[in-house]
Amino acid sequence: MQLQDKVIVITGGGQGLGRAMAVNLAKHGAKLALIDVNQDMLEETITLIEAQGSSARSYVANVTQEAEVEATFNAINKDFNGFDGLINNAGILRDGMFVKAKDGQVVKKMSLDQFQSVIDVNLTGVFLCGREAAVHMIENNRKGVIINMSSIARGGNMGQTNYSASKAGVVAMTTTWARELGRFGIRVGAIAPGVIRTAMTDAMKPEMRERLEKMKPVGRLGEAEEIAHTVQYIFENEFFTGRVVEIDGGLSM
Repeated sequence: MQLQDKVIVITGGGQGLGRAMAVNLAKHGAKLALIDVNQDMLEETITLIEAQGSSARSYVANVTQEAEVEATFNAINKDFNGFDGLINNAGILRDGMFVKAKDGQVVKKMSLDQFQSVIDVNLTGVFLCGREAAVHMIENNRKGVIINMSSIARGGNMGQTNYSASKAGVVAMTTTWARELGRFGIRVGAIAPGVIRTAMTDAMKPEMRERLEKMKPVGRLGEAEEIAHTVQYIFENEFFTGRVVEIDGGLSM
């Protein structure tokens, strides 16, 4: 897919990876429909997109709410007269041990709310947005691409029962959708980042950050722009579908 004048929807487009993806796609001529819960952050992203000579629209919506997702994708479809891609990027973390014990006594356990809130955003939100994107692409007879953001934590990571489960589910949906939607000309892929430099990692204690960097063969954290470049690759490579690209600096070797 050539990105010039294509319309790409990005969830969680107000900041972080979503913003980096949007700006990079705009550099290559794409138009953006950005979904987030924070209007101010969306406006900041749009300003950066316009600086690249492209255009964007913002949509405030909670991806866990079916009615909001349906209404938002209907609006995007109407505003842009169809769209060509979706990046399911919205996600949250609520880390904690499954159970925490001291001297043979359980002192804390992961609450159902702590588990369910992450599943709702990271898995159910991906399902709802992916479904609505596919509906419009099929009804518009428009080939397209859906990219789901997973994580190297999908294989399991201490303190991330909820997050790991959600990101493993994202990969399962990715391969399933690729098989189901290929006959409509819709490709589906996933990206599994490692630790990417963000405002959160910048705020870490120096010793913790140094430990993370030493764990990677490349000796540093990833950059948001490197994930954005991977997004571009998936859009442009017409033979890519049903697979997960790991961008983790070799951490999962």
